[in-house]
Amino acid sequence: MQERFILKVEDLTVSFDGFKAVDGLNLYIEPNECHVIIGPNGAGKTTLLDLICGRTAASGGSVKFHDKELLSMREDQIVHAGVGRKFQTPSVYEDLTVFENLELNYPKGYSVFGALTFRCDDTIRGRITEIAETIFLEDMLDEKAAYLSHGQKQWLEIGMLLIQDPELLMLDEPVAGMSVAERKKTAELLKRIITDRSVIVIEHDMGFVVDIATRVTVLHQGQVLSEGSMEHVQNDPKVVEVYLGH
Repeated sequence: MQERFILKVEDLTVSFDGFKAVDGLNLYIEPNECHVIIGPNGAGKTTLLDLICGRTAASGGSVKFHDKELLSMREDQIVHAGVGRKFQTPSVYEDLTVFENLELNYPKGYSVFGALTFRCDDTIRGRITEIAETIFLEDMLDEKAAYLSHGQKQWLEIGMLLIQDPELLMLDEPVAGMSVAERKKTAELLKRIITDRSVIVIEHDMGFVVDIATRVTVLHQGQVLSEGSMEHVQNDPKVVEVYLGH
């Protein structure tokens, strides 16, 4: 029987100089869902992702990925457990080709022995080609990353995470700076991704949220203000007052 939640965030708190950036927050992520987190600037959205991926130490609470307590793990251990994180600015290797960027992130190279013995065989080439098709870059495998558009670099970085096969992917404003056409393709990409994994997305573009969200959580002052379908949160008077009304 499939478990109900792959990630359980309970009573999560972090304080910076007495200011609670995240304050007793509860969040539950189901398998194969695109869970979008919205809220005004300073609501604690990026801090929440920092806490889940181990970049920031929590003051209290629990973050469980299946039965593993992430708060007691290092960033690299969290990645190996199956949690991938993409930051707002794409960080691809500009001097390398699309193929090389994906190859570099193939998980066989994680250990010292794996890195020393790593050879790009037909299985790895097949996997790279498969990921490149998913991220709309199958015709650009030999192109240097420097020559990609901003949107294509964002897709490449998502591909660099996908090749590690995470069960949970966290994306911070993935369509910032994209053209309308690129935003539409990114929505299509996320719908492909959640067939076999879950995604948490932080986003400000409400049109994009409508296109992708399975569920929406609205944060305000480090706490959950509202949660449910996009229609539900759009019509929640508290959300209208605090966020959408602005």
